[in-house]
Parts: sequence; C-alpha cells; structure tokens
Amino acid sequence: MDFNDTPEEAQFRAEARAFLEANCKPKGAEVERMVRALKPAEYLKAAKAYQKKKAEAGFAGITWAKEHGGRGLAPIFNVIFGQEEAKFDAPSAAFAIGLGMCLPTVIAFSSEEIKQRYVAKALSGEEIWCQLFSEPGAGSDVAASKTKAVRDGDDWIVNGQKVWTTGAHFSDYGIVLARTNPDVEKHKGLTMFIVDMKAPGVEVRQIHQASGGRDFNEVYFTDVRIKDSHRVGEPGQGWMVALVTLMNERLAVGGSTGPDYPDILNLARTLPGPSGKGTLLQDQAFRQMLADWVVRAEGYKLGKFRTMTALSKGQTPGPESSIGKVINANQLQSITNTAIEMQDHYGIIADDTLSPMDGAFQQGYLWAPGLRIAGGTDEILKNIIAERVLGLPQEQRADKGVAFKDLPTGR
Repeated sequence: MDFNDTPEEAQFRAEARAFLEANCKPKGAEVERMVRALKPAEYLKAAKAYQKKKAEAGFAGITWAKEHGGRGLAPIFNVIFGQEEAKFDAPSAAFAIGLGMCLPTVIAFSSEEIKQRYVAKALSGEEIWCQLFSEPGAGSDVAASKTKAVRDGDDWIVNGQKVWTTGAHFSDYGIVLARTNPDVEKHKGLTMFIVDMKAPGVEVRQIHQASGGRDFNEVYFTDVRIKDSHRVGEPGQGWMVALVTLMNERLAVGGSTGPDYPDILNLARTLPGPSGKGTLLQDQAFRQMLADWVVRAEGYKLGKFRTMTALSKGQTPGPESSIGKVINANQLQSITNTAIEMQDHYGIIADDTLSPMDGAFQQGYLWAPGLRIAGGTDEILKNIIAERVLGLPQEQRADKGVAFKDLPTGR
C-alpha cells in the first residue's frame, strides 16, 4: 500500500488545485451559508457554468475515453480530483448521478449514434440526468420492478411509477428500468431505456423531506413512448446493465461526507459533563464511543487507501467498496444522534445561525437514514460483503426459477 503520489499524480493534483482555486471558493461556514441562500434556479445556473469550465479544462470525464470527451486517464486521477474538489465549495452535485452513474452505463451499452447525441452535452453541463430505479414495491430489491414497457412497432410504451428519484425535477433525461417480459424470472425480464424527462406522460412530483429539502421525487409514467433506439442494452439484459450503474452508485455513496469524530470531539470540549464537573470530553462513556468512532474512521480510511492503490495500478476495485457505505452511513447516524443528545434541549434547534457547526449535526441526523437506504440498504450490502467478500453461502430465495408474473404479491 503506497500513500504517496507518483510524480505524474502529483503534477495532476497541482493542476487540479490550481483550477479549483481559480474557479471556486474554499469551503467555510460563510461560503456554505451563501450557497444555501441561493434559489434553486440560481444554484443550477452556477452548477452548469462550473461544469462547463470543468469540461473545458479537462477535469470532467477524467477516466472517459478521449473519443467521448474525456482524458483517458486511470481511475486514480479521478480520485485525486475528487479529493481536491472536496476542499472547495464546487457546485457539482447536480451532475454526480448523470456523469457518475448514468452516462458510463450509456457509453458501455448504447449505439454510437446515441453516444454522439448525449455524452458531450452531459459532460459540458448542458443536460442533466437522473436514475429511475426504485419503486414503492421495489427499493432494495430493484429486480422486483413493476414499471412496464410494451413493444409497439419501433417504440416502447412505458407505464408505472418510480420513487426517491434524486434530481428528477431538474433533469433533462434519465435511465429507467422497466419490465418487458413478465414470463421469466424477475432478474431476466428487465430492460433499460433512456427517457426524456419532459416527454408527454412523464409527471414529476417533489417529495418534501424531514430536513426541509425537496431533492427526491416521485415520477409517474402514463403511456410514455420511447424509441427502440433509446434502449440501453438488449431486451431482457436490463439487470446486467443496472448492475453497472449500481456499482458506480455504491462507490459514490460510500464516500459521502458529514460531521465525523473530529467535529464531535471539538463540540465535546465545549459542553459540560453529565455530572456538571468538567467537560463532556472527560466523561468515560463518551470517550468509549469516541474511541469506537476513531477506529471505524481509520479502518475505512485505510481500506480506501487500499482501493486507491489498486486504482493506481490499473486494477478494478471489487465488492469490498460496499464496506465503506455501511461504515459511513451508520457512523454518521451515530455521531449526529449523539451530538444532538449532548446539546440537551438545545439539540432541537437546527438554525444554522444558532447551532454548533451551522446546524451540520442536525442536518446530518436528518440525512443519515436516507444514506443507509440510498445505493442499497445496510442489509443488502452486508449480504454482498458476506457472499462476495467473505465467500459465505447465498441466502435461500423463494423466487428462483419462478416467473415474475407468478410471484405472490401478498394480496
């Protein structure tokens, strides 16, 4: 395991830092308050302008082939840029799903004509994409999707509902997983499509979250026509196509950030202990929790270094990337919950002008349960770790060998 940049990596890191210093502001409480004050339309305009500059400078699609507008570099360079970008208030979130999950799938499975139409515009920030997988009855078990696509000449007619779709309300296009054959096992009867989010029959409804945000959406499809040329992969190949997208999603979600042990450590230094003597940092029970958080964070960091070393050697990380998401999501929930309890009755105040760390603990607490679901629930990821990392036997499944239409619905 090598923690140091090679000369080539160090040069790239310096170039990335220079670009970011010229186009973004370093992260800080004042800058973050300014960003939160922006109206959604203003933020989206800023995000598109930044993405265009990023593409022109060669920092968008770093690992993509040159014929698709990328630089054709090894994945480690993408990691390096991500490390440097995380230090700045870069408005890149609107493009994370499209460029990190959707477009790599389109590039891998679509025709050259489709790539020519969509890839460049997504890379330059002209068009934004979303991912339409989850349904009310198919969240963790994506293969149980009921949204239906029926062939009609050169078109497919799509009917159904998706839910928890991030960014659907401002997206131009999306990739949607639909059932095209109910007469085979659930994993074998799915097909992926590119859908125009402004097409007739597509209805997007924003979901009001507990945090006050409206990032997630319900999306309804009523007789939506999609041309067969916009099919991603072969009919019935949708599950294999979806796995490519899900692997990218889990790697991205695994690196999600939020308040961590240094933040709660600093807070504990300022709060009184339970006995009223000294600070909370002197409390033995809190110190034990703090030690556990430090161990988990350091274990995750070292595991990530192992992944980075593999990337720097041109190797592909395996299912062990699922470990990072399980650790981080639960760590975030544990730390933020404890921080709120430590503040006693003041913990319910989420006002960023009154709460410690501008309300980051309160916002993190409201986001953490969603993080434990996004990209695969804890239970799904633990199964992946057990089966594909530890080599344990698979769980018994009652749906093996059963056509989707014959599966019991519980009604």
